[in-house]
Amino acid sequence: MFHHTVRQFLARRDFLRLGLGSTLGAAGVLLQPASAPSSAPAGTMPGMSLPNGSGPAPDTVPAHSHGQSMLVGAVDHAANGFDPMRVLVDWDYGEVSTLPSGQRLREYEIFAGDKEIEIAPGIRFPAWTYNARVPGPTVRCTEGDRIRIHFYNGSSHPHTLHFHGIHPADMDGVPGAGPGEIQPGQEFIYEFDAYPFGCHLYHCHAAPLKRHIHKGLYGAFIVDPAQGRPPAREFMMMMNAFDTNFDNKNEIYAVNTVGHEFARRPIPIKVGERVRLYLINIIEFDLINSLHLHAEFFDYYDHGTTLEPTHHTVDTIIQCQAQRGLVEFSYRWPGQYMFHAHQSEFAELGWMGFFRALSDADWANGLAEAVVDAEWDHRGLTGSTVDPISKEVVR
Repeated sequence: MFHHTVRQFLARRDFLRLGLGSTLGAAGVLLQPASAPSSAPAGTMPGMSLPNGSGPAPDTVPAHSHGQSMLVGAVDHAANGFDPMRVLVDWDYGEVSTLPSGQRLREYEIFAGDKEIEIAPGIRFPAWTYNARVPGPTVRCTEGDRIRIHFYNGSSHPHTLHFHGIHPADMDGVPGAGPGEIQPGQEFIYEFDAYPFGCHLYHCHAAPLKRHIHKGLYGAFIVDPAQGRPPAREFMMMMNAFDTNFDNKNEIYAVNTVGHEFARRPIPIKVGERVRLYLINIIEFDLINSLHLHAEFFDYYDHGTTLEPTHHTVDTIIQCQAQRGLVEFSYRWPGQYMFHAHQSEFAELGWMGFFRALSDADWANGLAEAVVDAEWDHRGLTGSTVDPISKEVVR
């Protein structure tokens, strides 16, 4: 009764500072005021290039956030079994073969399971996962491929796989159609052709739907157009959130699961190169989510189902749950540039990060500081199944 009364008068960020009602780990404290002062000139943000060409403002990124609050500490990615920075470029192309008809076949293995994960420093969440991670694997293919998913339910609850796309009813992964819910210990093969091209997703559709999605059963489904897209550095960003005390309100917001991960580790990009985000909103309990990009504008392709932008020259986009799209931009000057949800509470509770635009000369050091390697760099540049120059399927 006391906790219920307190919640009526406290904002979620204050509730987390007090540590009431959440699954706090040994860290105990979630938020602390930003303490390091910026030495940047007035009117600039740390890490942004100055307009007179004098170079980037001094960096104080770890201490800088909206609302003067920041999740503190570090998450053990090795213990989690996945790293949000590597999830950005972790494409799963399946096992590729050719059917007697000549159609390309891609086979994937996805299993559901129960796993506790760390979603912020010291904050553990009892997740339901695909392939022991949140989000699940990024399934990537070419339009027209035959997709064959070998699904095994190793969880303690019934689950399904529901893909957003075009397919027969018995492959829709919903209760009452085809196999319906796959019971614990059982398996099923989902098979369909990949249409249309675009940025899509998959998720569990077992009841109650909001709990199965919120607990972590979702992933990206990227279908490349047969003719490919222009060359770009590509990242998959899943906007998600977590209700840590199961009161149907989120306490932690993130991209790729870990709050403020990309504030602590800005994402390296190169000055002048095209960046393409596969942006998906999967949060439960909040009606909309958003992305705002600082110091630049972008083109947006709603659902990614067109080769021409649906929105030209914008710096903010909103998405309802399961809405998704492509975001394309480039930065002109070196520096660190913020991106975040333009709901301030979301940003303060974890959904905020930085891109770090680097020159060629600084690139190797930038990768090392982000704790990524040449393979991460290569996967970001060669994610598409279709070579952008030859137009041939190469993966």
